[in-house]
Amino acid sequence: MLDDLRALVEFAHAGSIAGAADRLFRTPSAITRQVQRLEAALGAELLDRSVKPPRLNSLGSKVLEQARDLLQRTEALKSLTSSDAEPHGLLRIGLAHALAEGTLIEPIQALTEKYPKVRLRLSSELTGELIHRLLAGELDVAAVLLPEGKTAPPPLLTNIIASDRMEIVQGAAGSVDGDWKSLGRAPWVLNPPGCFLRASLIDRMERAGFTPMIAAEIHNMHMQLAFVQSGYGVGLLPARFIARNHSIDPVKVLHPPSFELHRSVAIVRVAQLGALGKAVELLAHGFRQLFEAADTTKPMTRHQRGVPANRRAARRPK
Repeated sequence: MLDDLRALVEFAHAGSIAGAADRLFRTPSAITRQVQRLEAALGAELLDRSVKPPRLNSLGSKVLEQARDLLQRTEALKSLTSSDAEPHGLLRIGLAHALAEGTLIEPIQALTEKYPKVRLRLSSELTGELIHRLLAGELDVAAVLLPEGKTAPPPLLTNIIASDRMEIVQGAAGSVDGDWKSLGRAPWVLNPPGCFLRASLIDRMERAGFTPMIAAEIHNMHMQLAFVQSGYGVGLLPARFIARNHSIDPVKVLHPPSFELHRSVAIVRVAQLGALGKAVELLAHGFRQLFEAADTTKPMTRHQRGVPANRRAARRPK
């Protein structure tokens, strides 16, 4: 029926069967058959054939409006699934809690500036829930954290964009030594159960013969850092996050024997995105650049500290 509707639209535009035939590179008889077939499908005449040349009757004019709208919507659907078209439409993005920082606004803004026809809907949840929503078709793409060497389950596509090294830290005034025995006696500020980083740390400590004493279970990294800085406990935080906040609020980094823990930062997406695939590629590129700029390839030492709080206070104008 779409071809028949298109014939009607071109007939109205050209004002004649012959003109529509020229525009569609068909014979006049073919256009006539298409219009007749459309009339038969709708059960009503659309042309006033009492005049020469025929013209649309009142009902035909109403059908014409609907036909134009339907054809426009059809073209929009085709462009949505075409990777060559300009990205447009709704892009549903998920962010893992530990990645939902203010700095991520930069690649998101870059996306909306380059592709103004793309509308974004953002949500922040745990990685496991984001994967579930991707598989359920509720999200198009998500920035998540995965155990090193792991990928999201098929049919989802995984693009590893960075490796996040984890550090054990305590407040600047802390006195915990960097050995497992001391860490086993110290209170810990960690993610709640279900976090693979927490599980990896506990496994490593238990293999050394110690069990961490959990003092606080918090999802938010900024809150964890605040607790650590206050002396409430020892924490496990990303090296990039520590480096970004180090000059403002110093911490001590501890290096117990044989401890090395990484996680992968990944862009996970559904397979079929059509034109929105370009927008996702731009988003992944922006995220990758962001993490490359914050890359900390060498472990931080416990002597790398920012300006102490009393000296910062002394510098403030009175």
